[in-house]
Amino acid sequence: MAEKIAVIAVDIGGTKIAAGIVLFGDGAPQVVQVTQVPTHAAAGGPQVLATVIQQVLTTKKAAQSQGIELRGVGISSAGVINPLTGDVTFANEIMPGWTGTKLASEVQAASGLPTKALNDVHAHALGEARWGAGKGSASCLVMAVGTGIGGAFIVDNHILRGAHDVAGCIGHVLCAEAADKPCACGRSSHLETVAAGPGIINSYVEFGGSATLEDGTPINGADIDKRALAGDEAAQRAEARSGYAIGTVLGSMCNMLDPHAIVLSGSVAQCTFYWHEALAQGFASQAMDPVAQTPILEGKLGGNAPLIGAAENFLTLGYVIEPAGE
Repeated sequence: MAEKIAVIAVDIGGTKIAAGIVLFGDGAPQVVQVTQVPTHAAAGGPQVLATVIQQVLTTKKAAQSQGIELRGVGISSAGVINPLTGDVTFANEIMPGWTGTKLASEVQAASGLPTKALNDVHAHALGEARWGAGKGSASCLVMAVGTGIGGAFIVDNHILRGAHDVAGCIGHVLCAEAADKPCACGRSSHLETVAAGPGIINSYVEFGGSATLEDGTPINGADIDKRALAGDEAAQRAEARSGYAIGTVLGSMCNMLDPHAIVLSGSVAQCTFYWHEALAQGFASQAMDPVAQTPILEGKLGGNAPLIGAAENFLTLGYVIEPAGE
């Protein structure tokens, strides 16, 4: 039996921070001892960084108490991340004050463990490509749809990062359904504005739905999904707008990149058939004949994908590991 290699993995998103231990050895990686805390992104970058460090230290202490030898820390984070330095070079208003955070070096200094960081969707995609739905595909286009929309193109288990580490920002491409709607990035008419979770909520209200539940609390995506199934026309239209917009963009991306497979994940990808049917229609409207049958697969790893990807990124930058088995 191969020796287990243990890495602390952290996933930093706009709403929550997850931390756990990823064990590599025989077969697929194991993710254990996962804890989650709210990000409290509005509190600003320094407070978020302090929360991340606390999560790492807590996880390290738990591992040491069980005799687990840790190789280091792999971080998956919202924002544009320089994978060589682990710095956050850009983050939009979802993570105020996060731009400029020296993420990897600060965590390394606090924990005493070698630390690497990369973008959260890049990590998510690497996890799915190596060990999830994309396993066995020479190339795959991964899209994660939740509070925001991110993507990555993986070729032969390598992330296409681009000259400025921005490659894969599929949520920020021009989309006809989002025409003239302001985007969190400071531009307008981008896919994310109508297709991500907040965009679905905005569309629901635009189509006549209520912004609050009966008890006065703000409505969320899960509520809208339930209402769509119950026959609420505004909810059905909101989900269909999101799905169709995503489908058109994926069709266009396939025309350019020609991946072996597309992997869809994230909370929004769990929507009802109204969303999925609209996505298929949007894809068919744009994908050229040679790529029209590109398989669109559901992600298999769920919330573990970015944790596995972050740990994998740490190992591939710092250690030699064998390719994933068939």
